[in-house]
Amino acid sequence: MEMMIEDLMEQMIEMGGSDMHLSAGLPPYFRISGKLTPIGEEPLSGDQCQRLIFSMLNNSQRKTLEQNWELDCSYGVKGLARFRVNVYKERGTYAACLRALSSKIPNFDKLGLPDVVREMADKPRGLILVTGPTGSGKTTTLAAIIDLINRTRAEHILTIEDPIEFVYEPIKSLVHQRQLNEDTKSFANALRAALREDPDIVLIGEMRDLETISLAISAAETGHLVFGTLHTSSAAQTVDRIIDVFPADRQTQIRVQLSNSLVAVFSQTLISKKNPKPGEFGRVMAQEIMIVTPAISNLIREGKTAQIYSAIQTGGKLGMQTLEKVLADLYKQGTISFEAAIAKTSKPDEVQRLIGSAPPSAAGKPGVAATVKAH
Repeated sequence: MEMMIEDLMEQMIEMGGSDMHLSAGLPPYFRISGKLTPIGEEPLSGDQCQRLIFSMLNNSQRKTLEQNWELDCSYGVKGLARFRVNVYKERGTYAACLRALSSKIPNFDKLGLPDVVREMADKPRGLILVTGPTGSGKTTTLAAIIDLINRTRAEHILTIEDPIEFVYEPIKSLVHQRQLNEDTKSFANALRAALREDPDIVLIGEMRDLETISLAISAAETGHLVFGTLHTSSAAQTVDRIIDVFPADRQTQIRVQLSNSLVAVFSQTLISKKNPKPGEFGRVMAQEIMIVTPAISNLIREGKTAQIYSAIQTGGKLGMQTLEKVLADLYKQGTISFEAAIAKTSKPDEVQRLIGSAPPSAAGKPGVAATVKAH
């Protein structure tokens, strides 16, 4: 009997998987609790693999794929889930990666995000960035924040996404969602138009280029609350990445603009749990939190980003936390192994210092980490 893509999707969801990989000459692979697992031993032929992939695409998407050899799109199975799909060519045949997106918008309280994230979501204006590597739950965190705003405030929320991952129904807010290559030609075009569409809140799926970053900063400066994502692994690195996008002659001006408009940076990563309970999601989120105080604003303006880390270390009363502090706390609670903690940091000596000689125990502060599915 011919394998159907929907059957594979259903199997992956049942097994608690987050990603599926399809490629010719190999069986399908699922990522379960962060680990890649082959499904069966039967490899897919090139034809089988192409049939599975093409069964998710409409004629226009197939045409785009045949022209560009790459495609981003989404695919929904009613009653099961939506999937973010990336199709690409590999050794002359088509391959694909599918990311499962919960059709259920994540609940802010159930994610266990720190209270300071809620406080930032209440800000009337400014730029808030959620950063981290691919698959670190950035979209999930942002969806929970947007859902919280939608439930509590009467605002016009405009999202620009590639692709749309969670579909919001207007509750208290009016929500418009625009998808790249379907509703707009580029993030920059959509963002430029957005400022004429009377939004209170703008969500930018990814801040990829100079123009998008520049427009996002301007939108935050002119009284909008702007959310965006970047693939950076710390708050200080996020500031540097934004500045470095611009040519040298514009960097001083951008530092000033960013120091005035940036409100907070949440840099997150997902770590495998030490002993997940049966049926429990097998990873835990660790989040570095930087809140832009007048002191941090000065560091950004003066180009002293190397000092941001120590400002976060001393900002605990304001809800700030370094990634290393969270990793050490998770280890002390017995949630993650020492090896997992060290693997996720660029400052292993700092994690070791914070752990000291304390053995893992059930002790540890609540609220330093949140369990979050990687979407």
